[in-house]
Amino acid sequence: MPDGNDAITVKVLTGIGEADQQGWDACAGPGNPFLSHAFLLALEESGSAGRKSGWQPSHLAAYDGSGRMVGAVPAYLKSHSYGEYVFDHAWANAYERAGGSYYPKLQVAVPFTPVPGPRLLVAPGPRADAVVDALISALEQVAERYGVSSAHVTFPERGEWDRLGKAGWLKRLGVQYHWHNRGYGSFDEFLEALNSRKRKAIRKERREVAESSVRLHTLTGDELKPEHWDAFHRFYLDTADRKWGGGYLNRRFFDLLGRTMADRVVLVMCEDGGEWVAGALNLLGDDALYGRNWGSDGRYRFLHFEACYYRALDFAIERGLARVEAGAQGEHKIQRGYLPVPTYSAHWIVDPGFRRAVERYLQQERPAVEAEIEALDEELSPYRREG
Repeated sequence: MPDGNDAITVKVLTGIGEADQQGWDACAGPGNPFLSHAFLLALEESGSAGRKSGWQPSHLAAYDGSGRMVGAVPAYLKSHSYGEYVFDHAWANAYERAGGSYYPKLQVAVPFTPVPGPRLLVAPGPRADAVVDALISALEQVAERYGVSSAHVTFPERGEWDRLGKAGWLKRLGVQYHWHNRGYGSFDEFLEALNSRKRKAIRKERREVAESSVRLHTLTGDELKPEHWDAFHRFYLDTADRKWGGGYLNRRFFDLLGRTMADRVVLVMCEDGGEWVAGALNLLGDDALYGRNWGSDGRYRFLHFEACYYRALDFAIERGLARVEAGAQGEHKIQRGYLPVPTYSAHWIVDPGFRRAVERYLQQERPAVEAEIEALDEELSPYRREG
Protein backbone atom coordinates (compact mmCIF):
# COMPACT_ATOMS: atom_id res chain seq x y z
CA MET A 1 0.00 0.00 0.00
CA PRO A 2 2.03 3.01 -1.26
CA ASP A 3 1.67 6.25 0.67
CA GLY A 4 3.67 8.37 -1.75
CA ASN A 5 6.91 7.55 0.01
CA ASP A 6 7.42 3.84 0.53
CA ALA A 7 5.31 0.72 0.38
CA ILE A 8 3.63 -0.64 3.51
CA THR A 9 3.10 -4.38 3.39
CA VAL A 10 0.48 -5.97 5.64
CA LYS A 11 0.62 -9.69 6.38
CA VAL A 12 -1.84 -12.00 8.13
CA LEU A 13 -0.23 -14.03 10.93
CA THR A 14 -1.76 -17.33 12.04
CA GLY A 15 -0.24 -16.98 15.50
CA ILE A 16 1.35 -14.29 17.63
CA GLY A 17 4.51 -16.41 17.67
CA GLU A 18 5.06 -15.46 14.03
CA ALA A 19 5.54 -11.84 15.07
CA ASP A 20 8.84 -10.57 16.40
CA GLN A 21 8.27 -9.83 20.09
CA GLN A 22 10.34 -6.66 20.11
CA GLY A 23 8.64 -5.36 16.97
CA TRP A 24 5.15 -6.15 18.26
CA ASP A 25 5.77 -4.53 21.64
CA ALA A 26 7.26 -1.44 19.98
CA CYS A 27 3.94 -1.00 18.17
CA ALA A 28 1.79 -1.85 21.20
CA GLY A 29 3.67 0.43 23.57
CA PRO A 30 4.36 -0.29 27.24
CA GLY A 31 1.18 1.12 28.77
CA ASN A 32 -1.35 -1.69 28.41
CA PRO A 33 -0.18 -5.19 29.46
CA PHE A 34 -3.02 -6.98 27.63
CA LEU A 35 -1.64 -5.89 24.25
CA SER A 36 1.84 -7.17 24.95
CA HIS A 37 3.28 -10.04 22.96
CA ALA A 38 3.73 -12.03 26.19
CA PHE A 39 0.06 -11.81 27.20
CA LEU A 40 -1.28 -12.76 23.76
CA LEU A 41 1.28 -15.56 23.51
CA ALA A 42 0.17 -16.95 26.89
CA LEU A 43 -3.41 -17.08 25.61
CA GLU A 44 -2.38 -18.95 22.48
CA GLU A 45 0.27 -21.27 23.96
CA SER A 46 -2.12 -22.34 26.70
CA GLY A 47 -4.86 -23.09 24.17
CA SER A 48 -7.20 -20.59 25.82
CA ALA A 49 -7.34 -18.72 22.51
CA GLY A 50 -7.13 -20.85 19.37
CA ARG A 51 -9.08 -22.67 16.72
CA LYS A 52 -10.62 -25.12 19.21
CA SER A 53 -11.92 -22.32 21.43
CA GLY A 54 -13.35 -20.40 18.48
CA TRP A 55 -10.62 -17.71 18.56
CA GLN A 56 -8.46 -18.49 15.52
CA PRO A 57 -5.54 -16.02 15.44
CA SER A 58 -5.47 -13.88 12.29
CA HIS A 59 -3.30 -11.00 13.43
CA LEU A 60 -2.14 -8.27 11.06
CA ALA A 61 1.45 -7.10 10.92
CA ALA A 62 2.55 -4.12 8.83
CA TYR A 63 6.11 -3.71 7.54
CA ASP A 64 7.87 -0.84 5.83
CA GLY A 65 10.16 -1.19 2.83
CA SER A 66 13.11 -2.19 5.02
CA GLY A 67 11.17 -5.02 6.65
CA ARG A 68 10.72 -3.26 9.99
CA MET A 69 7.41 -3.87 11.75
CA VAL A 70 5.58 -0.57 11.90
CA GLY A 71 2.04 -1.67 12.77
CA ALA A 72 0.00 -4.55 14.14
CA VAL A 73 -3.57 -5.58 14.93
CA PRO A 74 -4.62 -8.37 17.35
CA ALA A 75 -7.34 -10.10 15.30
CA TYR A 76 -9.18 -13.42 15.36
CA LEU A 77 -11.59 -15.34 13.18
CA LYS A 78 -14.53 -16.08 15.44
CA SER A 79 -17.07 -18.90 15.15
CA HIS A 80 -19.23 -17.47 17.98
CA SER A 81 -19.73 -14.24 19.95
CA TYR A 82 -18.61 -15.34 23.42
CA GLY A 83 -15.85 -13.72 25.44
CA GLU A 84 -16.15 -10.31 23.76
CA TYR A 85 -18.28 -8.19 26.17
CA VAL A 86 -19.76 -6.16 23.29
CA PHE A 87 -22.87 -8.17 22.62
CA ASP A 88 -23.93 -8.79 19.03
CA HIS A 89 -25.97 -11.98 19.49
CA ALA A 90 -29.11 -10.16 18.35
CA TRP A 91 -27.35 -9.09 15.16
CA ALA A 92 -26.26 -12.67 14.50
CA ASN A 93 -29.76 -14.04 15.09
CA ALA A 94 -31.36 -11.43 12.83
CA TYR A 95 -28.89 -12.00 10.00
CA GLU A 96 -29.26 -15.76 10.12
CA ARG A 97 -33.07 -15.52 10.24
CA ALA A 98 -32.77 -13.53 7.02
CA GLY A 99 -30.80 -16.37 5.45
CA GLY A 100 -27.25 -15.10 5.98
CA SER A 101 -24.27 -16.67 7.77
CA TYR A 102 -22.99 -14.38 10.51
CA TYR A 103 -20.08 -16.64 11.42
CA PRO A 104 -17.20 -16.62 10.91
CA LYS A 105 -16.54 -12.97 11.65
CA LEU A 106 -13.30 -11.05 12.11
CA GLN A 107 -12.78 -9.78 15.66
CA VAL A 108 -10.16 -7.20 16.64
CA ALA A 109 -9.84 -7.60 20.38
CA VAL A 110 -7.93 -9.06 23.29
CA PRO A 111 -9.74 -12.34 24.01
CA PHE A 112 -11.87 -12.45 27.17
CA THR A 113 -10.61 -8.98 28.16
CA PRO A 114 -12.96 -5.96 28.16
CA VAL A 115 -10.11 -3.52 28.73
CA PRO A 116 -10.05 -0.40 26.53
CA GLY A 117 -6.81 0.33 24.74
CA PRO A 118 -5.26 0.80 21.31
CA ARG A 119 -6.25 -1.73 18.67
CA LEU A 120 -4.49 -0.27 15.62
CA LEU A 121 -1.00 -0.62 17.01
CA VAL A 122 1.54 1.67 15.36
CA ALA A 123 5.22 2.25 16.06
CA PRO A 124 6.04 5.92 16.71
CA GLY A 125 7.26 7.75 13.64
CA PRO A 126 6.39 10.30 10.95
CA ARG A 127 4.42 7.73 8.93
CA ALA A 128 2.09 6.67 11.75
CA ASP A 129 -1.03 8.04 10.03
CA ALA A 130 -0.23 6.16 6.83
CA VAL A 131 0.21 2.94 8.82
CA VAL A 132 -3.18 3.41 10.51
CA ASP A 133 -4.81 3.88 7.11
CA ALA A 134 -3.06 0.78 5.82
CA LEU A 135 -4.25 -1.31 8.78
CA ILE A 136 -7.87 -0.18 8.39
CA SER A 137 -7.78 -0.92 4.66
CA ALA A 138 -6.18 -4.29 5.33
CA LEU A 139 -8.92 -5.26 7.79
CA GLU A 140 -11.55 -4.54 5.15
CA GLN A 141 -9.62 -6.49 2.52
CA VAL A 142 -9.09 -9.46 4.85
CA ALA A 143 -12.81 -9.48 5.65
CA GLU A 144 -13.61 -9.55 1.94
CA ARG A 145 -10.98 -12.17 1.13
CA TYR A 146 -12.07 -14.49 3.94
CA GLY A 147 -15.72 -14.08 3.02
CA VAL A 148 -16.79 -13.14 6.55
CA SER A 149 -20.00 -11.31 7.32
CA SER A 150 -18.36 -8.55 9.31
CA ALA A 151 -15.34 -7.19 11.14
CA HIS A 152 -15.48 -5.74 14.66
CA VAL A 153 -13.02 -3.60 16.59
CA THR A 154 -13.97 -3.69 20.27
CA PHE A 155 -12.75 -1.41 23.09
CA PRO A 156 -10.50 0.83 20.95
CA GLU A 157 -9.40 4.26 22.07
CA ARG A 158 -11.57 7.25 21.23
CA GLY A 159 -9.24 8.51 18.52
CA GLU A 160 -9.23 5.14 16.76
CA TRP A 161 -13.03 5.00 17.02
CA ASP A 162 -13.33 8.35 15.29
CA ARG A 163 -10.78 7.33 12.66
CA LEU A 164 -12.68 4.13 11.89
CA GLY A 165 -15.92 6.10 11.70
CA LYS A 166 -14.40 8.41 9.08
CA ALA A 167 -13.38 5.30 7.12
CA GLY A 168 -17.03 4.21 7.00
CA TRP A 169 -17.19 1.83 9.97
CA LEU A 170 -20.32 1.89 12.14
CA LYS A 171 -19.77 3.35 15.61
CA ARG A 172 -21.15 1.91 18.83
CA LEU A 173 -21.05 3.16 22.43
CA GLY A 174 -20.88 1.18 25.67
CA VAL A 175 -20.26 1.93 29.33
CA GLN A 176 -17.82 0.82 32.01
CA TYR A 177 -16.95 2.00 35.51
CA HIS A 178 -13.53 3.47 36.29
CA TRP A 179 -12.01 5.12 39.35
CA HIS A 180 -9.84 8.19 38.81
CA ASN A 181 -7.15 9.26 41.21
CA ARG A 182 -7.55 12.93 42.10
CA GLY A 183 -4.18 13.07 43.78
CA TYR A 184 -5.28 11.22 46.91
CA GLY A 185 -2.56 10.66 49.49
CA SER A 186 -4.41 7.84 51.24
CA PHE A 187 -7.61 5.82 51.17
CA ASP A 188 -9.02 8.00 53.95
CA GLU A 189 -8.35 11.06 51.82
CA PHE A 190 -10.33 9.45 49.01
CA LEU A 191 -13.17 8.76 51.43
CA GLU A 192 -13.27 12.42 52.39
CA ALA A 193 -14.22 13.21 48.79
CA LEU A 194 -17.43 11.14 49.17
CA ASN A 195 -20.71 12.17 50.73
CA SER A 196 -21.09 11.11 54.34
CA ARG A 197 -23.54 8.27 53.70
CA LYS A 198 -21.31 6.53 51.16
CA ARG A 199 -18.22 7.17 53.26
CA LYS A 200 -19.81 5.51 56.29
CA ALA A 201 -21.00 2.55 54.21
CA ILE A 202 -17.52 1.85 52.84
CA ARG A 203 -15.93 2.14 56.27
CA LYS A 204 -18.48 -0.30 57.64
CA GLU A 205 -17.76 -2.80 54.85
CA ARG A 206 -14.00 -2.58 55.33
CA ARG A 207 -14.31 -2.83 59.11
CA GLU A 208 -16.42 -5.99 58.92
CA VAL A 209 -13.84 -7.69 56.70
CA ALA A 210 -10.97 -6.52 58.93
CA GLU A 211 -12.72 -7.94 62.01
CA SER A 212 -13.40 -11.30 60.34
CA SER A 213 -11.10 -14.32 60.28
CA VAL A 214 -10.03 -13.58 56.70
CA ARG A 215 -6.61 -12.11 55.99
CA LEU A 216 -5.77 -10.51 52.64
CA HIS A 217 -2.40 -10.60 50.88
CA THR A 218 -1.49 -8.43 47.87
CA LEU A 219 1.09 -10.37 45.85
CA THR A 220 3.18 -9.45 42.83
CA GLY A 221 6.45 -10.43 41.18
CA ASP A 222 8.49 -13.07 43.02
CA GLU A 223 5.83 -13.31 45.73
CA LEU A 224 3.63 -15.32 43.34
CA LYS A 225 3.93 -19.08 43.80
CA PRO A 226 2.32 -22.11 42.10
CA GLU A 227 0.09 -22.64 45.15
CA HIS A 228 -1.45 -19.21 44.59
CA TRP A 229 -2.21 -19.99 40.94
CA ASP A 230 -3.61 -23.42 41.87
CA ALA A 231 -6.01 -21.82 44.32
CA PHE A 232 -6.91 -18.87 42.11
CA HIS A 233 -7.66 -21.09 39.12
CA ARG A 234 -10.06 -23.04 41.33
CA PHE A 235 -11.81 -19.82 42.34
CA TYR A 236 -11.92 -18.65 38.72
CA LEU A 237 -13.53 -21.89 37.54
CA ASP A 238 -16.13 -21.77 40.31
CA THR A 239 -17.18 -18.25 39.32
CA ALA A 240 -17.09 -19.06 35.59
CA ASP A 241 -19.20 -22.18 36.06
CA ARG A 242 -21.84 -20.21 37.94
CA LYS A 243 -21.90 -17.29 35.47
CA TRP A 244 -21.18 -18.78 32.06
CA GLY A 245 -21.14 -22.57 32.43
CA GLY A 246 -17.38 -22.80 31.88
CA GLY A 247 -14.15 -20.82 32.08
CA TYR A 248 -12.26 -19.44 29.11
CA LEU A 249 -8.84 -19.51 30.77
CA ASN A 250 -7.13 -22.78 31.68
CA ARG A 251 -4.57 -23.51 34.38
CA ARG A 252 -1.65 -23.37 31.96
CA PHE A 253 -2.53 -19.80 31.05
CA PHE A 254 -2.12 -18.66 34.65
CA ASP A 255 1.17 -20.54 34.87
CA LEU A 256 2.47 -18.76 31.77
CA LEU A 257 1.17 -15.42 33.04
CA GLY A 258 3.05 -15.87 36.30
CA ARG A 259 6.18 -17.03 34.51
CA THR A 260 6.41 -14.28 31.88
CA MET A 261 4.53 -11.31 33.37
CA ALA A 262 4.83 -11.65 37.14
CA ASP A 263 5.85 -8.00 37.53
CA ARG A 264 2.58 -7.00 35.86
CA VAL A 265 0.40 -9.21 38.05
CA VAL A 266 -1.24 -7.90 41.24
CA LEU A 267 -3.01 -10.84 42.88
CA VAL A 268 -5.08 -10.26 46.01
CA MET A 269 -5.40 -13.58 47.85
CA CYS A 270 -7.69 -14.14 50.84
CA GLU A 271 -6.75 -16.60 53.57
CA ASP A 272 -8.96 -18.10 56.29
CA GLY A 273 -7.61 -20.59 58.82
CA GLY A 274 -4.51 -21.27 56.75
CA GLU A 275 -6.50 -21.98 53.58
CA TRP A 276 -6.90 -19.84 50.49
CA VAL A 277 -10.59 -19.02 50.14
CA ALA A 278 -10.83 -16.24 47.53
CA GLY A 279 -8.78 -14.15 45.15
CA ALA A 280 -8.86 -11.19 42.77
CA LEU A 281 -6.58 -10.85 39.75
CA ASN A 282 -5.37 -7.46 38.50
CA LEU A 283 -2.83 -6.49 35.87
CA LEU A 284 -0.64 -3.43 36.20
CA GLY A 285 -0.21 -0.90 33.41
CA ASP A 286 2.00 2.18 33.29
CA ASP A 287 -0.68 4.44 34.76
CA ALA A 288 -3.58 2.12 35.61
CA LEU A 289 -4.53 -1.01 37.48
CA TYR A 290 -6.89 -3.32 35.59
CA GLY A 291 -9.23 -5.55 37.59
CA ARG A 292 -9.88 -8.80 35.75
CA ASN A 293 -11.12 -11.90 37.58
CA TRP A 294 -12.53 -12.80 40.98
CA GLY A 295 -13.53 -16.05 42.63
CA SER A 296 -14.28 -17.51 46.06
CA ASP A 297 -14.78 -20.89 47.71
CA GLY A 298 -17.51 -19.61 49.99
CA ARG A 299 -19.67 -16.66 51.02
CA TYR A 300 -17.99 -13.88 52.97
CA ARG A 301 -19.81 -10.60 53.55
CA PHE A 302 -18.19 -7.67 51.72
CA LEU A 303 -15.05 -9.67 50.84
CA HIS A 304 -15.67 -9.21 47.12
CA PHE A 305 -15.76 -5.43 47.54
CA GLU A 306 -12.63 -5.42 49.71
CA ALA A 307 -10.55 -7.70 47.48
CA CYS A 308 -11.65 -6.36 44.11
CA TYR A 309 -12.27 -2.65 44.70
CA TYR A 310 -10.82 -1.31 47.92
CA ARG A 311 -7.49 -3.16 47.79
CA ALA A 312 -7.15 -2.04 44.17
CA LEU A 313 -7.63 1.57 45.29
CA ASP A 314 -5.11 1.10 48.11
CA PHE A 315 -2.57 -0.18 45.58
CA ALA A 316 -3.29 2.59 43.05
CA ILE A 317 -3.02 5.36 45.64
CA GLU A 318 0.22 3.94 47.03
CA ARG A 319 1.74 3.68 43.51
CA GLY A 320 0.35 7.01 42.30
CA LEU A 321 -1.61 5.40 39.46
CA ALA A 322 -4.05 7.57 37.52
CA ARG A 323 -6.99 5.16 37.54
CA VAL A 324 -8.41 1.73 38.29
CA GLU A 325 -10.53 0.03 35.65
CA ALA A 326 -12.84 -2.51 37.23
CA GLY A 327 -13.98 -4.39 34.13
CA ALA A 328 -17.35 -4.75 32.46
CA GLN A 329 -20.81 -4.14 33.90
CA GLY A 330 -21.86 -3.51 37.48
CA GLU A 331 -23.67 -0.34 38.54
CA HIS A 332 -22.89 -1.31 42.15
CA LYS A 333 -19.35 -0.04 41.48
CA ILE A 334 -20.59 3.55 41.31
CA GLN A 335 -21.29 3.87 45.03
CA ARG A 336 -17.70 2.73 45.64
CA GLY A 337 -16.20 5.54 43.61
CA TYR A 338 -16.07 3.97 40.15
CA LEU A 339 -17.91 6.31 37.79
CA PRO A 340 -19.44 5.51 34.38
CA VAL A 341 -17.29 6.23 31.32
CA PRO A 342 -17.98 5.55 27.63
CA THR A 343 -16.38 2.65 25.80
CA TYR A 344 -16.25 2.26 22.04
CA SER A 345 -16.51 -0.29 19.26
CA ALA A 346 -16.54 -0.06 15.45
CA HIS A 347 -18.16 -2.47 12.99
CA TRP A 348 -17.67 -3.20 9.29
CA ILE A 349 -20.74 -4.94 7.85
CA VAL A 350 -20.27 -6.45 4.40
CA ASP A 351 -23.91 -6.98 3.32
CA PRO A 352 -25.38 -3.56 2.36
CA GLY A 353 -28.91 -4.36 3.54
CA PHE A 354 -27.73 -5.74 6.85
CA ARG A 355 -25.39 -2.80 7.26
CA ARG A 356 -28.29 -0.33 6.90
CA ALA A 357 -30.31 -2.22 9.52
CA VAL A 358 -27.42 -2.20 12.02
CA GLU A 359 -26.72 1.46 11.30
CA ARG A 360 -30.35 2.41 12.09
CA TYR A 361 -30.12 0.47 15.33
CA LEU A 362 -26.89 2.19 16.37
CA GLN A 363 -28.28 5.63 15.55
CA GLN A 364 -30.93 5.00 18.20
CA GLU A 365 -28.66 3.20 20.68
CA ARG A 366 -25.86 5.78 20.90
CA PRO A 367 -27.99 8.65 22.29
CA ALA A 368 -29.57 6.24 24.77
CA VAL A 369 -26.15 5.15 26.06
CA GLU A 370 -24.99 8.77 26.30
CA ALA A 371 -28.11 9.64 28.30
CA GLU A 372 -27.58 6.61 30.55
CA ILE A 373 -23.99 7.63 31.36
CA GLU A 374 -25.07 11.18 32.17
CA ALA A 375 -27.98 10.01 34.33
CA LEU A 376 -25.88 7.47 36.26
CA ASP A 377 -23.23 10.07 36.99
CA GLU A 378 -25.76 12.69 38.00
CA GLU A 379 -28.02 10.50 40.12
CA LEU A 380 -25.71 7.89 41.66
CA SER A 381 -22.28 9.49 42.02
CA PRO A 382 -21.07 9.15 45.63
CA TYR A 383 -18.82 12.19 45.41
CA ARG A 384 -19.65 15.37 47.29
CA ARG A 385 -20.90 18.19 45.08
CA GLU A 386 -20.22 21.82 45.80
CA GLY A 387 -23.41 23.51 46.95
